[in-house]
Amino acid sequence: MASLTSLLFLLTFFFFVVSADPAVKSYIFRIDRFAKPSIFPTHYHWYSSEFADPASILHVYDTVFHGFSASVSPSQAAALRQHPAVLQSFEDRRRELHTTRSPQFLGLRNRQGLWSESDYGSDVIIGIFDTGIWPERRSFSDLNLGPIPSRWKGVCQTGTKFTARNCNKKIVGARFFSKGHEAAGGFGGGMGGAINETVEFMSPRDADGHGTHTASTAAGRISFQANMSGYAAGIAKGVAPKARLAVYKVCWKDAGCFDSDILAAFDAAVNDGVDVISISIGGGDGISSPYYLDPIAIGSYGAVSRGVFVSSSGGNDGPNGMSVTNLAPWLMTVGAGTIDRNFPADVILGDGRKLAGVSLYAGAPLNGKMYSLVYPGKSGVLSASLCMENSLDPNLVRGKLVICDRGSSARVAKGLVVRKAGGVGMILANGMSNGEGLVGDAHLVPACAVGADEGDAIKSYVASSAVATATINFRGTVIGIKPAPVVAAFSGRGPNGLNPEILKPDLIAPGVNILAAWTDAVGPTGLDSDTRRTEFNILSGTSMACPHVSGAAALLKSAHPDWSPAAIRSAMMTTASIVDNKFLPMTDESSGKPSTPYDFGAGHLNLGRALDPGLVYDITNNDYVNFLCAIGYGPKTIQVITRSPVKCPAKRPAPENLNYPSLVALFPSSGGASSKSFLRTVTNVGPAESVYTVKVEPPKGVKVAVKSAKLAFSEKARKLSYIVTVTLDSNNVVVDESGAVFGSLSWSDGKHVVRSPIVVTQIDPL
Repeated sequence: MASLTSLLFLLTFFFFVVSADPAVKSYIFRIDRFAKPSIFPTHYHWYSSEFADPASILHVYDTVFHGFSASVSPSQAAALRQHPAVLQSFEDRRRELHTTRSPQFLGLRNRQGLWSESDYGSDVIIGIFDTGIWPERRSFSDLNLGPIPSRWKGVCQTGTKFTARNCNKKIVGARFFSKGHEAAGGFGGGMGGAINETVEFMSPRDADGHGTHTASTAAGRISFQANMSGYAAGIAKGVAPKARLAVYKVCWKDAGCFDSDILAAFDAAVNDGVDVISISIGGGDGISSPYYLDPIAIGSYGAVSRGVFVSSSGGNDGPNGMSVTNLAPWLMTVGAGTIDRNFPADVILGDGRKLAGVSLYAGAPLNGKMYSLVYPGKSGVLSASLCMENSLDPNLVRGKLVICDRGSSARVAKGLVVRKAGGVGMILANGMSNGEGLVGDAHLVPACAVGADEGDAIKSYVASSAVATATINFRGTVIGIKPAPVVAAFSGRGPNGLNPEILKPDLIAPGVNILAAWTDAVGPTGLDSDTRRTEFNILSGTSMACPHVSGAAALLKSAHPDWSPAAIRSAMMTTASIVDNKFLPMTDESSGKPSTPYDFGAGHLNLGRALDPGLVYDITNNDYVNFLCAIGYGPKTIQVITRSPVKCPAKRPAPENLNYPSLVALFPSSGGASSKSFLRTVTNVGPAESVYTVKVEPPKGVKVAVKSAKLAFSEKARKLSYIVTVTLDSNNVVVDESGAVFGSLSWSDGKHVVRSPIVVTQIDPL
């Protein structure tokens, strides 16, 4: 009967092919692998015989996901969806990259703690999903590294300017994925299409720089005399300097990364034998898809369910609320904080005032010479205020310092527009949305970025002065900056837009002005007109924070090979720091006010403490399935994510009972239920005979009760559970502007402190 159904479907499908509309797109099809007729020797034979023409199939997936991607017309895709073996299909989408003191700043020191106990992670393999790698950099030397771990099954895929010799005992494997990208160009999609080999390499070689930077942040070898044009001079090293790197090039210069290629990379990486996956990529539209339509969520579930830790960036759409991306509860979602190093530059006005900014300009200084100051935006023309291409009047700006507003075009590109119009230099002013959040840029003209308040002060000075003048003083590199860390203004913020019961981001890590290795294909700004070449570059973004956590996971995996991905995440979250280097609560760069768990999750990564967390909150594959049942997914939908058929419990579970290291209590805004209970289970990974007592810092206007207030572990009792009951006093609770109040729950045995944030919010479920 099954073969008759297939035959009837096949006839219907080929009817659609004959009468197909000409518009062709790429789709990803999730197939029930158990439905394959035995007549076909492989799934590929089945797919190419029954579903799509062999020439139209882009990738076949068989590890983290079962199915294929293919270029078909919308009507063919609609017909395919009717096939009984098709569980789900979705259109291939384009995603974006979330674009050396930080290891010390994380609490790592040579020859002690995590670095010594893990031999710097030398037995761990980190898979980097990015723009490829520039293998000749010192950061990727394999000098004195031991043999490649015998479990490694990957390959060194050769191509343009990339030979088998470019892999070594450090870069143990490299692959590139372009079929989704190439197929997209044939549809008039703009950014896809044939790889432009005048600016790209049809190989794992990095033409963009982003992938080289993230790879060396996670696992770069120690490089002496590292700097970027004299800035941040010192020793550069990754978080796990001896960890091995496996490179999966899924993103292409100026063209993003396609879902079908990302999913193929997940399939390959898990088969190859990576231990950690680092993916600094997210949705290009700021909207989070449901997990069953999100290839990063699906691919990472397949990886995590096989014991591979996945670290992802939380996106750069902060400080707006609900801007965090990569929300799946099996992923580690990383936000960005500052480090205690900065690159200050001062704007000195003609009236003597000195206003602080930042810059990585390395050309000839202005030497205190005062120049006329002009703000083209005074005319009311938006393009001129933003210093867009061809918007500036040379008669207005020639020989002057020009104030440009941030936004709409690349920050460094604005300086080139100023130079083209005859300007001497630029003051780049933040708007309201960026607040006081600043990142350093390797400007090609004398230029400095200032916060919104300073920008307004400079514009007011220009408006009120008959002759406004200014200069810029570049002060190089300053370390020991206080306060630090501060939550970066751009870092994606909670609450979680898909399931607010799960707090995201999970934590923050260094992501502002990070020095790491760079490609030799482009200059530090990435602009075509930038002919400079540097071994290292300084970048900012949650893209830079994510590989810090990937390297940290490699060290923890090396020190604790039996820990699951959830245990590794728990160790980082429950030991994270919530104070800065002034021992005050961390602040928010955009507002200067104290930050909250919606900004930093559990806190800032503190690797020194994560090695020995005392207790961990572990999560099994079955727990994740129960969570998916709890949020209303049916068995067929869940199978899209889990690959195997599942059965939901008769009584629907509560999503907040997922054994997560943070607690979020949702209450309806209209009143009603005022009490909520959570079940949590902790596993003792410290001394067997340990007794922990609880300490609660309840959110204001909220009562928090814990049953049992004491947990006594022994050789036999390694796992113990407790219940937290949160009661809302609606008369006394005062929520902040994010609509929530915050507290914490900590377990301590006198040596370890195992801390979980508590978030209480009144929100109506979507």
